[in-house]
Amino acid sequence: MSKNTTKKRIAILGGGPSGLFMFKRLIESGPKNYEIEIFERKGHLGMGMPYSAEGANDEHITNVSDNEIPKIFNNIEDWVKVAPKSLLKRFNINPEKFNEYKVLPRLFFGEYLSAQFDLLIKRADQEGISVKINLHSNVLDMIDLPGKGKVKIKVEGREDIFFDFAIICIGHNWPKNYEDKIPHYFDSPYPPKKLALKLNHEVGIKGAALTAIDAVRTLARYNGNFYEGNDGKLYYKINPEHEGFGIVMHSRNGLLPAIRFHLEDSHLGKDATLSKEEIAQNIEENDGFLSLDYVFDKNFKEMFVQKEPAFYKQIKNMSIETFVDAMMDLREKEDSFELFKKEYEEAEQSIKKRESVYWKEMLAVLSFAMNYPAKYFSAEDMQRLQQVLMPLISIVIAFVPQSSCREIMALYDAGLLKLIAVGDDSKVVPGTKEGATYAYTNEEGVEVDKHFKTFIDCTGQPHLSFNEFPFQRLIDRKTISEARIKFHSAHIGKKEMEQGNENVGKTEKGYYLKVPGITINDAFQVVDEKGHANKRIYIMAVPYIGGYNPDYSGIDFCEAASELIIDAINKGNLVETEAQLKVKPVK
Repeated sequence: MSKNTTKKRIAILGGGPSGLFMFKRLIESGPKNYEIEIFERKGHLGMGMPYSAEGANDEHITNVSDNEIPKIFNNIEDWVKVAPKSLLKRFNINPEKFNEYKVLPRLFFGEYLSAQFDLLIKRADQEGISVKINLHSNVLDMIDLPGKGKVKIKVEGREDIFFDFAIICIGHNWPKNYEDKIPHYFDSPYPPKKLALKLNHEVGIKGAALTAIDAVRTLARYNGNFYEGNDGKLYYKINPEHEGFGIVMHSRNGLLPAIRFHLEDSHLGKDATLSKEEIAQNIEENDGFLSLDYVFDKNFKEMFVQKEPAFYKQIKNMSIETFVDAMMDLREKEDSFELFKKEYEEAEQSIKKRESVYWKEMLAVLSFAMNYPAKYFSAEDMQRLQQVLMPLISIVIAFVPQSSCREIMALYDAGLLKLIAVGDDSKVVPGTKEGATYAYTNEEGVEVDKHFKTFIDCTGQPHLSFNEFPFQRLIDRKTISEARIKFHSAHIGKKEMEQGNENVGKTEKGYYLKVPGITINDAFQVVDEKGHANKRIYIMAVPYIGGYNPDYSGIDFCEAASELIIDAINKGNLVETEAQLKVKPVK
């Protein structure tokens, strides 16, 4: 057979949103010489964890709207016109009054994603592309066979299957450490049905961002009721039999996340990111590393020159540290809930007038822009990113939906929701009989040990380590490697190591910082210990690549990563930027 007629056998491991976008790319790309098999652990496609019963109840809302979501087969506004009437009724959605700027229930959005998968499968059939769907399929392991140019997939209950390419699209994963061992200790709030708890005591929550808000919304419904007063304000009334119920959130800085506002660019400036040429040139000028300060200048500060010159004048000489301190200081001066209420009003006006809160939008652009080239930062800059910039970004670009804000404020006004700043040295000590004890030093310098009969870890999806990678044979055969980033200064690396930083090591090449997950290149190909990228195995599983992709933005990530992967597959060779040719992984 000629190369043009040889079928490429492609395995997509995971049928959630990542798998959906990868499937879309394969169906829409030029060549049609694919045989595609999709392996999904659950009984449905498209939803993944966040948009299925594993990650949501009816009360849980997306933090993006139709106009912000990349088109898959059709957009939501078109799909609701043909969506099942029972589904529309369940979520009180009127197709005639559909607003593309409104956020949607997560389970409804999951049904949309599932329908998109079905439509793409039909399109594949029409175009003669072979597709096989394997539901309720548990992939046990994967083995790379470089001599044969194949990847072997081991599926529970089946004979081994061989492919030319494997794309790992498995999604969220919350390892259980204490859950099921200690009553009323939960390592995550998912699936939310496990929080159907009727209580008469305070619940301790670690975290105060979107994951924590998910838990708050569920717990509140089982212990009382929200209602709207004649003044249009939302109120909460606790059930008499649940007196004593309350929720205490804990965060390092004692801040609530920022609220969803109108975005001037609904796709967050994806066209304004640094080019490969700009990245390569900066790396060449910066001793082989991409400068975080350069990215901050180009993809944040310079965005204000024309749009908001007064703000640019205010920040143009600020370092990252100075800027973050200034922004955090403004937030920390006010009570968190009072600031939350003010930002809610600001966001309401932004949406009403369709005017962006521009500096917050540009921070989201920066987060997207620095994600993909982050692997080229020095270890020093990666630490600055993790410790200085990301805490601000994670607060500002959470985009809490308005309905969630109203419930948070109603619970606070009812005296049933608190937020405590616990600092970096706080500890959660699992209980001997139930729940956990939160140990921290309060703002008055007093050491506190507060026991909660019910405790929920709501810190969000953890970045998982190399040793937690699910396919053991790839580890054993050294097909994949631990993600590491080299120190620019050997002196700083040595000092960190001497001070006992367990994530710092040394090779003959110098000192390095160990970051979460595995090594990948710009095409999302896995990379072995010798720095060689693999032509056959790609990964979009965000929990396992968090070191090289420190901020991933859901659907946006799926769209961008799948485009790079399909380009590499169609070219049939390794895709390396000029920058990668200059900066090889630490050996």
